[in-house]
Amino acid sequence: MSYYLILSLKHYSTYEKLVFDKVSFADSILFQWIQNFLIAFLSIIILRVLLFVLNPEWGEFGSQFWYYIVFSFVVFYISINGYANAVKMSFFNDVNSENVNVFSELEIDDKPKQETINQKEFDLWKEKILQLIKVDKIYENPKLTLSDVSKCLETNPKTISNSINSGFDMNFNDFINHYRIEAVKEKLKEGAHKKSTLLGIAFDCGFNSKATFNRAFKKSTSFSPKGYLQNLS
Repeated sequence: MSYYLILSLKHYSTYEKLVFDKVSFADSILFQWIQNFLIAFLSIIILRVLLFVLNPEWGEFGSQFWYYIVFSFVVFYISINGYANAVKMSFFNDVNSENVNVFSELEIDDKPKQETINQKEFDLWKEKILQLIKVDKIYENPKLTLSDVSKCLETNPKTISNSINSGFDMNFNDFINHYRIEAVKEKLKEGAHKKSTLLGIAFDCGFNSKATFNRAFKKSTSFSPKGYLQNLS
C-alpha cells in the first residue's frame, strides 16, 4: 500500500506540472484534495507501523483507547474531505462541463520531437507572444490554453511552451496570470474599483475564481488585493 501511494503521489506531481504548463486556469482542475487524501491515507499506514514499533506487545496496543482516537481523527478527515470535494466536483461538472475537454490536451508525449530554435527565432516568438498579450489581450479568456496560443500563432504548443519557459522564466499558467494581475493593477490605478468590485475586475481580466485571483495577486505583489488597494489609496 505504501508503494502504491508513493506512485500515486508521483503521478499527481506529474499531472500538476503538466497542468501548470498547458492551461491558464490550473487551480480549477488541480484537484488538491486528491493529494491531501493520499497523504492522509499514507499517514494511517505510518501511524500503524509506529504504534507497532513503539509497543512491544502487538496483541495489546490495538485494544488501547488512544489507538482508536488517533485513527478516528485520520479517518474522519478523509471522510469529510472526500464528501466535501465530491459535492464540489459534482457542482464543477454541472456548471463547467466544457472544461472537461481540456483533459484531452493534458497528454504526456513519451517521444517528444527534437527541435532546435536559434536565438533569432526565439526572440521572434517572444515578440509574437507579447503581441498577443499586450495588444490582443488574450489573457482575458478565462479558459485560455497553450493550444489556443499556438493556434493563434500558427505553430505547435512545444514552441510556445519553450519560448515562455526560457524567455520569461515562468510556466504558462503563471505567465498568463502575471499579465492578468498587471491588468488588474492598471484598472485599479484608473479607479475601476469605484465602479466595480475587486472580484468583478478580476473576472474582467480573465480570472475565473476568487481563490485563484487572491493567490495569484499575493504571489505577484506580496499583498492581498485589498491591502494593495489600501496602499494605492
